[in-house]
Amino acid sequence: MLRIALFLATNIAVLALVSLIFQALGLEQYLTGQGIHTNLTALLVFCGLFGFLGSFISLLLSKPMAKMGTRTQIIDQPTDAAQRWLLDTVRELARKAGIGMPEVGVFPARQANAFATGWNKDKALVAVSSGLLERFERDEARAVLAHEIGHVANGDMVTLALVQGVLNTFVLFLARVLGSVIDRVVFKNERGHGIGYFFIVIALQIVLGILASMVVMAFSRWREFRADAAGARLASRGAMIAALEKLRRETEAHLPSELPDSLTAFGISPGWKQRATKLFMTHPPLEERIEALRRGG
Repeated sequence: MLRIALFLATNIAVLALVSLIFQALGLEQYLTGQGIHTNLTALLVFCGLFGFLGSFISLLLSKPMAKMGTRTQIIDQPTDAAQRWLLDTVRELARKAGIGMPEVGVFPARQANAFATGWNKDKALVAVSSGLLERFERDEARAVLAHEIGHVANGDMVTLALVQGVLNTFVLFLARVLGSVIDRVVFKNERGHGIGYFFIVIALQIVLGILASMVVMAFSRWREFRADAAGARLASRGAMIAALEKLRRETEAHLPSELPDSLTAFGISPGWKQRATKLFMTHPPLEERIEALRRGG
């Protein structure tokens, strides 16, 4: 779950930066002068270019930002039996899944958690928490790693970038179309755009971005079922169910998470738990995931 929240935060920041650059360089005024805002096809193409740019910048930054945000220590040479087992297991699962050997790391957290990220499935990063290595049985930890390798093999991050790029396009487009309408109807600006337009566009981008995130979260929940199925194939169905059962027990015991809130959507744990409605949950409830595996899904 550690991928999505940071990806979204980076993406929103990039879009906000794009808007600030537009204003600082006078690009909004230039677009108005060229009639782009009245030519909806040209405006859509323009927003598409910058919408996908923001999404793919977020994708390219996801790996280094995840490392920094979780204080992940990359294992170059194993220093103990646990690290050696971790490297060997990831290598075996990656080979079985048909992807290149990822970077492997451990991040400090009592909560059992893991994540995989990266723009290239042959140059990904797989990391686990120290708590997971300490408390999980080897077959359970192997299933968690298989789940994360499944995300990489399924190309989830690239697909997410494409989905986010489409959503960014329409967020930028609708914010400017609605901003122009409000600027003319409410602020009575018949020529060009006033300062109010800039603030309206920023506010609309935030609101529309939050609504668009519901689509991203829905995709995130769907891909978890696929990654669970991949984990069951690469490890075993029984081990995958056992790992999710242990995660559920730890969740019910309210074991505190030591991950930053901005990163909890990247790991395998239930995400925001009771603090979010289902529309904003990055992961389905563990009970649903376990039941899907038992049904053979």
